[in-house]
Order: sequence, then C-alpha cells, then structure tokens
Amino acid sequence: MTPLVLRQVGDWVDEELPRLNRAILSGEIPPGMLADQARDVLLPQLPAVDRMSAEQAQRLVVRLGFVGASVARHYQEWHQGGKATPERAFDGLVADDRPFRDYFAAVAGRTGLGHYGRDSYASLVRWNVGTVEVRRGPELMAVLPGVFDDGRIRSYTGTPGEERFFLLIKQSEAFELAVNDMLEPLGRGEVGLLSGEAIERVRVAVDLLYAMRRLFVTFASLPPDQSMPADHFLDVFRQFAVHWTRDDIPPSGALDPEALKRDFLLGIGQTGYDQHVRRLFPALLDAERDAIEKLMIQPTLPEQLLSGLGLDAAELRADAAGAGGELRRLIGRHPGVVEWYRLLTAHARASGAHLMLSKRFLFKPQQRRDLAGQGDKPLVSNRAGTTGMNELFLERLTRARQEHPLAPLRGVLAVESTETLETAEKPPVPEVPSAASVSVALVG
Repeated sequence: MTPLVLRQVGDWVDEELPRLNRAILSGEIPPGMLADQARDVLLPQLPAVDRMSAEQAQRLVVRLGFVGASVARHYQEWHQGGKATPERAFDGLVADDRPFRDYFAAVAGRTGLGHYGRDSYASLVRWNVGTVEVRRGPELMAVLPGVFDDGRIRSYTGTPGEERFFLLIKQSEAFELAVNDMLEPLGRGEVGLLSGEAIERVRVAVDLLYAMRRLFVTFASLPPDQSMPADHFLDVFRQFAVHWTRDDIPPSGALDPEALKRDFLLGIGQTGYDQHVRRLFPALLDAERDAIEKLMIQPTLPEQLLSGLGLDAAELRADAAGAGGELRRLIGRHPGVVEWYRLLTAHARASGAHLMLSKRFLFKPQQRRDLAGQGDKPLVSNRAGTTGMNELFLERLTRARQEHPLAPLRGVLAVESTETLETAEKPPVPEVPSAASVSVALVG
C-alpha cells in the first residue's frame, strides 16, 4: 500500500467517518449516506490485499472495523428487520472486487495474527490506542504497543469520552500484562512457590493489581465530562457493537486476553467458566487462544501451592470452621502463604472494581430507565454485556474470586480482606503504600 493511499484512507476514517456518524445520530443527514460515501469515496481507494505489509494490514483492520461497525449500526437501526439480517448492511459495498466482509477478512488474514473477520477487542483497543507503559517506581514492568504512532485514538464519533474509555481499557490490560508477567513463570515450576523470588513476584503483582483497581475507581469517580456520560455509553458507544452476521461475536472488554489469563492462573470457582471462555475463542488472536488453552489445562497457582504443602482447600475450610489451629500453624511454618492470600485478595478486589464500573455505567442507568418505563435499546441490549454477561453473572464471578482457596485464612488473619458486592461502590479503603508507586502512561 503506497503512503499516499494509506494517508487518504486514514484521513477519511479518522476525520470524515466520525463526522458522518455524529450527523446521522443528530438527524442532520439520512443514515444511508455513510454507506453511500463508503461505497463511492473510501472503498475504491483500497488496494489489493497482497500489496500490504502486516503492519499496514493491522492499521487497516482498525480503521475498517470502525467503518463496518458504523455501516452495520445505521442499517440495523433504520431498516425494519435489519437486526435479523445484519449482513445485508454491506450489500453493494465492494473493495478490490470483493464484498466488504470478504475484503475485511482477507486484510485480517494478512496480519498473520489470526484476527477475527470483523472488528474485535484486539483491533479496537490494543492496536488502536498507542503504546502504553506500566512502571513501578523507575522500573519498566510492561509495554503494550499499538500500531499507530500519531498520538490519536480512533473512535466512532470522535468524542473525548470514547477516546478516554478506549484508553482506560488498554491501560487496564497493560496492568494485567504486567501482573501475568510476574506470575506465569511461577506456574511453570521455574522457582518454588514459597521461595524468596516467588514471594517477591507475588508482592509486585499485588502492587500492580491495587494500582489497576485504583485506575477503575478513579475513572468511576470522575464527572461525566471527564470520563464518559452514561447516556452516551448506553445510546451511542455500545450501539456500535452490533452483529455483522447473526452468530458472530461483537467486541467487548470481556475479550481482554490478559484478564482471562489471570483468571486461569489464579483460579475461579465458577462452574462452566471455561466453556464460557471457549465460546469467545473465535474473537481472540491465535497466540491468545493458545496461551489461554495452556493455562486452562494446568493446575492453578493456588492449587500448586497447596499441593506442595500437602493440603487442599477443603482441609483449610474445615479447619477454619473449627478453631483454626492448623491454619495458624501453617502461617507459622510458611509465612509466605500470607502473601499468596494477599494476592488472591487483590485479584478479587480488582474484580470488585470492575463490577463497580459495570454497575455505574451500564446496569444501574439501565435499571433507572426500566423503572421509568423507558425500556431497552433495540440494537444492543443494555441489560447485559455484548458477550451475554448480565449483572447476576458478573456478581457470581466476583463472589467466586472472593471465595478463593486461601479464603479460610480470612478469619485467622483478622482482616477485612475482600470487597463484598454491597460495598463495591463505596469509597475504597486505604491501599498498600507501595501501590502508589505504580503508574501507567500512554507514551506513543
């Protein structure tokens, strides 16, 4: 792809597409104008797929993802029965003598990364947003690159709230990547789980998880003009996550691979969770599927820890129900177990903060609408996430993370260690001091 073509395509998607979306949503222009402009102005410029480098293909996947989502949304919103036949939105849209969806799939294949044949979490968030770094003091903990170096964050309508939300999600994934980088070597048996190196890795992971939790809590506490207004989230932003075909998987924060990996590293006692994650596999990249698949079949870190001590979670629960003497002796013999308890607690508290965000921006606003008789949106329901996780399911996942294998130590340690669902939206308790030294920043 020549630099001129790349720049022309980029200018149209980055500037004209958000303008057209805003004009359609405000009623200034008819909804079909976007598809007309894409057909007449944008798509004829697109080059043959085999002329692109892998990086150029990644950038084009990002941009065409926004185009496809916009065309699909306006068609389904304005055509009776359009939601039942979403693929009809792309009728007449052709690039390089191929139907739009076929062209998109070919470009996605050109990346060599196994990208889905529609917009996805990987392209909308990780590739779209610039490079993000996580530091703990002066130490660089993780780098999560993007594929653009222009400092821009592309979005549906070009509004600051959408850009902030994409940035928030990528920052949280960068934290999760740093956590997983700390913990994954422990799961491979490279060091003893109670060794000095392992305990230091666990402590660093705790700092990172609390810093990620603080990121969520801070975003939720900001006024709407500094985060994203709930109405915009419900009525504009989420409504672009429509189907391109009836059975595909729209983009969602639930597709964050680092969050999924952390669940399988640390364990989650929720029946059917692995099946739920496998249903998301088509929308993940090849390397993400492979990594999660491996974690699914290996014992979790808490399981490995207890096995090495000759214990199991049932024994801990039984002792906690009694006098707790064995738990006290366990802590006396192996004080590092307390650090593992703190890690699982931090994991649960981060989950509680994510639930709080979901309640704040999605579930509670929709519940208020239901009480007022305003109902739901016809395209993308605001009563559940785009992968089908409703509030009850998220609450169950949060409880499952709270009731981790080392939870019986809670009473023995005499600390308030997990964030209950009832307190999830209250101001946070003071966090461990070292978490304050952790930072995340957009650097490119």
